[in-house]
Amino acid sequence: MEACMDFMNWLDLDMSVKLLMHLKDPSDLARVSSVSRSWRDFVIANGLFKQLCLRMYPQLSKVAYVMELNNCGAKEPVEVGSSHSMEWESLARDHRVYATLARVCTSFHVRDCISETISASSTDNYPAETIDNTLLPADIVSQGAYWSSKGQSNPAVPETLTYKLVSELCVITEIYIRPFKAFFQPGSPIYSAKSVRFRMGHPKSPNDLGSHLLGDSLPSADDTFVWTYTSPEFPMAQESCLQKFRLPEPVLCIGGILQIELLGRVQTQEMDGLFYI
Repeated sequence: MEACMDFMNWLDLDMSVKLLMHLKDPSDLARVSSVSRSWRDFVIANGLFKQLCLRMYPQLSKVAYVMELNNCGAKEPVEVGSSHSMEWESLARDHRVYATLARVCTSFHVRDCISETISASSTDNYPAETIDNTLLPADIVSQGAYWSSKGQSNPAVPETLTYKLVSELCVITEIYIRPFKAFFQPGSPIYSAKSVRFRMGHPKSPNDLGSHLLGDSLPSADDTFVWTYTSPEFPMAQESCLQKFRLPEPVLCIGGILQIELLGRVQTQEMDGLFYI
């Protein structure tokens, strides 16, 4: 029987890392880790699962430190032994955490991710035209439930709608918006925006989110939230249909906050000549 040789031993470190980083599926990297103990140690020592996660979701670059959880909560590392053993345990912990994160972020079930509304930059007639109407089922919306901004003489004035997601970690792939058709106004105008953009992030502090959910006097969203992702700008059609805006790549929203930026106004209201969205 011919002797088996590990081809990784014939490659230098940089070449081996470059070769394995061509793997795009976390399950493939997991299979690499299970080939042998030396291959697993190589994956751990070079943080390949962390590198894969950062490539898939650049938003993770802001993560400074990871901890594992057990049944009692956070599992802090025990600082016992040599500096080498402590460094290895830190690498092994990162490996376990990022391997789990990569797996769950690529094996999720498609579902609606918006949990509740937080705030709108303006509302014309509160509460009849509240942002809460944007989350109502389609059959209720068809009966005339909608959100409306305040009117503006300048069509360039933007509006924002801010939402809380179902989890502090959500993978977002696409967002759907239906512009409202005012069938009760002459000509049945459609109050869409010219374009739309999406931001995702987290509150600067838990108290900031609480003030938005409970208070009437609200600070600016930019003063309250840290945005870790901003999408490209997408054109919006002036049509009363459910319009799909698919993000260039899946986005990991860390913190569970989504903001929809409605940019530019296209429709005036006949009774006052002002632009609305």
